[in-house]
Amino acid sequence: MSVTRELIDILRQQQRLEKGQWKQLLSQYTKEDREYAAILAREVADKIYGRDIYVRGLIEFTNYCKNDCYYCGIRRSNLHASRYRLTREEILSCAMKGYELGFRTFVLQGGEDAFYTDEKLCQLISEIKQRYPDCAITLSVGEREKSSYQRLYEAGADRYLLRHETALEEHYKRLHPENMSLKHRKQCLYDLKEIGYQVGCGIMVGSPYQTIDSLADDMLFMEALGPHMIGIGPFLPQKDTPFGGKEKGSFHFTLFLLSLLRLAHPKVLLPATTALGTIHPKGREYGILAGANVVMPNLSPVKVRDKYALYDNKICTGEEAAECRGCLEQRIKSVGYQVVTDRGDYKGICTRVG
Repeated sequence: MSVTRELIDILRQQQRLEKGQWKQLLSQYTKEDREYAAILAREVADKIYGRDIYVRGLIEFTNYCKNDCYYCGIRRSNLHASRYRLTREEILSCAMKGYELGFRTFVLQGGEDAFYTDEKLCQLISEIKQRYPDCAITLSVGEREKSSYQRLYEAGADRYLLRHETALEEHYKRLHPENMSLKHRKQCLYDLKEIGYQVGCGIMVGSPYQTIDSLADDMLFMEALGPHMIGIGPFLPQKDTPFGGKEKGSFHFTLFLLSLLRLAHPKVLLPATTALGTIHPKGREYGILAGANVVMPNLSPVKVRDKYALYDNKICTGEEAAECRGCLEQRIKSVGYQVVTDRGDYKGICTRVG
C-alpha cells in the first residue's frame, strides 16, 4: 500500500493528520488516491446522513461591500459592478416562494454593507422566523463585532457562514488589503461558535499564491475550530478584479479536498457549491459523490442574479427559483440521492425550537 493511501486510512480512522502528513498527502496523491478517498467519504456521509441531500435557499440581498478583497467581483473598487439592495418586501417574497418550493433553510448572503444595521437585520430575521418558525436562517454577511452577532442570534439566526479564506497570515495578506486582518476574521469564527451558532468556514481551492503549506495550515485550523459547516469551491477569477487574469482552481483537487474534509469532519455539513457547478457541467453531482451533502439553489430575483458576480460565468443566473430547484432535484436523483424538505441541521448539536 502506498504512503498516501495509508494517510487516507489514518485520516478515516483518527479524523486528523499532522502538518507533515497533510503536506505529503496533498502534494503526492494520485488519481487512484482521489477515487479511493471519494469512496470512503461517501460511505461516511451515507452512514450519518443517508441518501438525503439538504437544500438551502440562497437570497443574495445586497452586492454593496466596504471591503476590497483582491479576488472578489463585488469589491468596493470595482466600478463596473451594478449595485443593488433588495427591499424588505423582495426578501420576504423570496422566502415565501422558497418555502412553497420546500426550502426549510434560507441563507441571507451579502457584502459587508453598512446600510444593513443590526436593527434592520434583526427585524428581517424576526419577521422570517415569525412567518416560518420551522425554518433555519443562515447569515453570510461578513465580519462584525461579537455584540452584533449576539443580537442577530437573539433575533433568530441559527447559522453563520464566514469563509476564513486562508489560515496562513502571509497568504492572507496577498489576498486582501492592509486594513483587513486574519486575526480578526478568525476571532469572528470563535465568537460565533461561543454564542451558539452553527458555524461555517472555508477556502477557495487554488486561490492565487496558495501553497501546500498554506493548505496544511487550513486543515489544522479547521481541526482546531471544529466547524459545523465547511464551504469550499475552486477559485474562479472575476475579470474586473486584480486577479482577473489568474488561473482557475483545479476541479479534481477540489473534489479530493471535499473527500478529505468529510473524512476529517464526518458530521460536517458540506456543500457542493455553485462554483463547483460553474467549473464543470456536473460539478455538483461529482461533489455529492465526493462526500458533499448540501446544495444551495438561488432564490434571488432573476433581475439581480447576474449582479452578484463574485466570479465570472456563474451558473443559474437566468433561472427562476422553481427551475433551479427542479433542475437540481433531477441532477441529484441521477447520482442516486434525493433532495429532502428538512432544516438539515448538523448532526449531534441541539437546535433551538421556535
